[in-house]
Order: sequence, then structure tokens, then C-alpha cells
Amino acid sequence: MPLLTVPNFSEGRDPDVIAALRTAIDRQRAVLDRHSDPEHNRTVFTLAGEPRALEAALEAGAEVALERIDMRHHHGLHPCIGAIDVCPLVWLSREGRADAERIALAVGERIAALGIPVFLYGELASSEERRERAFFRDGGLKALGRRMLSGQLSADRGPDVPHPTAGACLVTARPPLAAFNVELDSSNAVVAQRVAAELRQAGGGLPGVRAIGLPLESGRTQVSTNVHDPITVPLREVVEEVRRLAARHGAAPVAAEVVGLVPHAALEGFPEDLPLPGFDPSRHVIERRVVA
Repeated sequence: MPLLTVPNFSEGRDPDVIAALRTAIDRQRAVLDRHSDPEHNRTVFTLAGEPRALEAALEAGAEVALERIDMRHHHGLHPCIGAIDVCPLVWLSREGRADAERIALAVGERIAALGIPVFLYGELASSEERRERAFFRDGGLKALGRRMLSGQLSADRGPDVPHPTAGACLVTARPPLAAFNVELDSSNAVVAQRVAAELRQAGGGLPGVRAIGLPLESGRTQVSTNVHDPITVPLREVVEEVRRLAARHGAAPVAAEVVGLVPHAALEGFPEDLPLPGFDPSRHVIERRVVA
């Protein structure tokens, strides 16, 4: 079975840059999905392929990001520290884990060779505190630069300071997760932030869930999550918990969004009364796309 990779680029508004990124990474017709969000100012690609092909595709994407994305002028809702911000290799079976880890390390070397510092997180982290992306993103790219200059934080690969325009990159190997957003009918960003704080594992909420609360241009708000084990914690449980927590503040979910692809089991029992605009099981369920 092939591997997946889900590179996140810090550009969700410029169609020319997004097209250039896709052209670079899709030479083997490996792209299964592209999700661009102008408010987050972020584009997430999902690719499937053999390990070496994915390694080459990610290096090509990093080269375009280095050339076309300038983090000095980047503004968006999503926390980030680099032009190619996150670059996970994803295994779909236990047998694929070793390949995913090997290719992730090779991709880290290739990105570092471009002059972009690489931090390994998750299962590849060198210490417990470095497992979470939030550890590196805390305070944004400027804060990361200060931490690196002071010697407080060093890269796992590459230079000792962020690239002047491309910043830094986070790399790991992992099983599939679900990037899942829930829109609330409240215009109060504090409500979304409080719901996210109680929803995430670090706040005593659902295991393996990371969450932040964000304002939207529509006047509503969003609870943006990563569900690290969407089979054990399916998306219906996330929705149920968001409903419960939001109700305390007089708010309720009105729509949800899946970013990229998710395992079939993550969708079991998903509430029929919550719209999922743009979601198509034939395009956004991993098992269907990989078989196809």
C-alpha cells in the first residue's frame, strides 16, 4: 500500500502560487485533494504514492514555496512558522510505518538543504516537549527566531536560524488524523476560544484532540481541530462535545468542514443535522481514494 503525505503551505489566497505548488508536486499525478482557505491563508494537499516519488514531490513543493511565499508578509488565522509549514508522511498500515519514518527523515534533510530549518515533531521528536506543533509555533515565527538566536531552541536539521523569507518547517511521520472544523453561530471569538480550550486534550477534553477558536469573516466563529485518532474518537463525538460546550455560552454548531481526507471509520454516526458543505465521500474518504 502506498504512503500519503499532507503538506501544508502558508498560502491560501494567490491562485498563481497555489497552481505553481500543485504543478511542482503533482508530476506523478499523485494529488488526491487540495484544500485552500483564504481566511486561514493556507493550502493543504493530500498526495498518495510510492515513498521515493513522494520524497521528490515534497522537495519540489518546498522549492516553489521558498521561491513564491514570503513569510514576512504573511497574514492568516492559522498558526504557522513557515512557507511549507508542516510536512507529515502518513502510513496507512503498520507495515508502512518504517517507510514513512524513513522518508520523513529524508524529506527533512532535503528541505534543510534548501536553507530552511527543520523541526521533527510527533513520533520523531527528540524530546517529549517537542512532540507538539504548538511548542514550535508559540508566539509565531518571530518568537521562533528569537528562541533560535538565543540558543533556547535548535533545529533538528538545517540552519540555526529561520530562513529570512521561508521560515521553518515541521516534519513527522504519523497515522491518518482528521483535520476537522466546526462553525458556531456565535460572533464572539471568546466563545470559540473557550470551547476549544475545554475540547482539547490539554484542557481535559477529548483524547488526542487539538483545538483553537477563531473568528471568521462571515461574522461567525470556528473551532478548528486536529483529531489525532479519529477511529477511537470519531467526528460525531467531537461534534457532540462541541454542542455541549457551546451551549454553555448560548451558541451552537451550524456547519462543519473536513480538510483533506479522513478514514471511513471517522465518519461513522456523523450527525445528519449538521451540514458538511463540499464533503464528498467518494473524494474525501481515504480508503476509497487509495483503492481508486
